[in-house]
Amino acid sequence: MEFDNTPLHISAASGNIGFAMEMMSLKPSFARKLNQDGFPPIHLALLKDHADTVAEFVSVDRDLIRVKGREGFTVLHYVVCHGNVQLLSRFLDICPDCIFDLTARGQTALHIAAENNRFKAFETIVEWIQRRVEGNNRILRSKILNLQDKDVNTTLHLAAANNQPKVIL
Repeated sequence: MEFDNTPLHISAASGNIGFAMEMMSLKPSFARKLNQDGFPPIHLALLKDHADTVAEFVSVDRDLIRVKGREGFTVLHYVVCHGNVQLLSRFLDICPDCIFDLTARGQTALHIAAENNRFKAFETIVEWIQRRVEGNNRILRSKILNLQDKDVNTTLHLAAANNQPKVIL
């Protein structure tokens, strides 16, 4: 039987952590299921400002950070859009590979920060990259910073186009 919203979607959107955690233990596949709007439960919890529910989901399965929803957005991309720097830092530390996740438009979280004038999120990501990717791995650091989206824009292009001198400097 298919659901428009699973019970996990409903409990995540309402912030009912206890029920959500019970659902995840009984039916783990629900955590990756998209509802009719293209959102997995973790996205709904975040979009409804239930950060505690999001944190519980991630404590059970860190790979939920990488689940793609509508337009290829992950919960990391939404965290950047909303400027939640605390969750952003936590996600990057828990799941470092999520820095490479691309939206349907080929954008990383860094692109989204530059495009949406989220300087604090941009700064947090760049500082994390500098901390995480040590000097002996400059190729990887360069790859992250110079990724191009589907319109062949790097984060620097987007920052310049949106007149964001803080990002450019």
